[in-house]
Amino acid sequence: MSCQLPINREIAAGGPPNLSPSVFLHPTALAFVALYGAGFVGARLGLPHAPPFAFLALRFAIAAGLLAILAKLFSAPWPRRAREYLDIATAGFLTVGVFSAGVFYSIAQGLAPAASALIIALQPILIAIAAPALLGERIGQRRWLGLLLGMSGVFLVLRQGIAGQAPTLLPVLLSVIGLLGLSAGNLYQKARCATMHPFSGGAIQCAVCAAACLIGTTLYEDAPIAWTGEFIVALLWMAVVVSVGAVSLLVVLIRDGEVSRVAGLFYLVPVSAAMCAWLLFGQQIGPAQWLGIGIAAVGVVLANRR
Repeated sequence: MSCQLPINREIAAGGPPNLSPSVFLHPTALAFVALYGAGFVGARLGLPHAPPFAFLALRFAIAAGLLAILAKLFSAPWPRRAREYLDIATAGFLTVGVFSAGVFYSIAQGLAPAASALIIALQPILIAIAAPALLGERIGQRRWLGLLLGMSGVFLVLRQGIAGQAPTLLPVLLSVIGLLGLSAGNLYQKARCATMHPFSGGAIQCAVCAAACLIGTTLYEDAPIAWTGEFIVALLWMAVVVSVGAVSLLVVLIRDGEVSRVAGLFYLVPVSAAMCAWLLFGQQIGPAQWLGIGIAAVGVVLANRR
C-alpha cells in the first residue's frame, strides 16, 4: 500500500526540474544560503528588544505587504481555488510560522543559538528519511554519505557555541517543534503547492503567519517592544532580507528541485551565520570551525551530485 502524499496535478504537469544536477552550485542556492544565514544576525539583534511573537508578527506583516506589492508589480498569478489557498497557507504556517516561532522562543527561553541551529541541522536527515515514502524520491548511498558528512561539519562549526550548554527540556522541545515544522512544511509544499509563485504565494504565507503570531502575542505576551534603532534595523532585516529575499528563493528551489537535495543546503546555513557573525560582530572562527565549514561544503556537494 502506497503512503505517498497526493501530488498536485499542476506540479506533475510542470515538467522536469530546472535546477542543475548540483543544486549547490546554482546561483539561486548560493544566494539562499547567504541570505538565510544572515537571518541569525537579525534574530540576535532584535530579540533583546521585543518578545518573540510580537517580533514575528511585525516581521511577517511587513513581508506580506511587500510581497503583495511585488506580486502586483510583476503580475504574479494568484490561486484560483480555495483548496490552493489552503495548501499554500498550510505549507507556510509550518515552514515559516512554526519553524520561526519554535526557534525564536527556544532562544528566548535560554537555548544557545548554536544549540538551536544544531537541532535544526537535523532537517536534511528527516527529509531524506521521509521523502522516499511521501514523495517517491530516491536517496542513494552517496547522498546519505554527503548528508552525514554535512551533519559532522555543522557540529564542528557549532561546537564552540554549545560548549558548556546544559539546556533544560522546554527550550530543546521548542527547537524540535521548529525542526518538525520546517521539515513537514517543505514536504507538504513540494507535494501540494510547489508551483506557487514566490510573491503571491509568499504574501499568503506571511499573512497567515502574521495572523497566527498576532494571536500568540495577544494571548501569551505582555512585555513592551523597545523601538530602538537596533530593533528597527533587525525588524527590517528579517522582513526584507529573510522573509522576502531568502524565503522567495527557497520557494523557487523547492519548485525546481528534489526536496531532499534542497534540504541539504540547510547544512550551509549555520556556516553562513558563522561567517556573518565573524564579519559583523568579530566573532572568531577557529581552525576546527574552518575544518567544519570545509566538511559541510563537501557533504552538500556529495548530497547534490547525481
